[in-house]
Amino acid sequence: MERQIWDPLRKKSVALTPEEEVRQWIISVLHQECGVPYHAMMSETSFKYGRKTYRADLIVWDRALAPVVVVECKRPEVVLDGGVLSQALRYDLALGVRWIIITNGNSTAVFYKGKEAYERIDRLPLYSEIRMR
Repeated sequence: MERQIWDPLRKKSVALTPEEEVRQWIISVLHQECGVPYHAMMSETSFKYGRKTYRADLIVWDRALAPVVVVECKRPEVVLDGGVLSQALRYDLALGVRWIIITNGNSTAVFYKGKEAYERIDRLPLYSEIRMR
């Protein structure tokens, strides 16, 4: 029998893959340390951009129900390189988020969209900082 973990966002047990373990870890961090309510997060979210369908590991919504953060989770052994960031930036083309987080559970990189481009910052955003558009 495969190992399971409870996903508080999908409200069901899911297979405990290495990537799922990272996803559940970042959900917990965003909720407990950053104050993001569970109801403001959605995991495994599908969306279309042009003709292509994408699936974001985690999206955080603001109080106006606009997507403001996209999180890309990788297995712990995956290096967070430009390819991982490029994947998350493609999601931004469709979603128009202000924050991008990429993580493998061992390393986490956070990017905030300034006036010109994304800038890397050294901390996760608090939910109280996430502004409506």
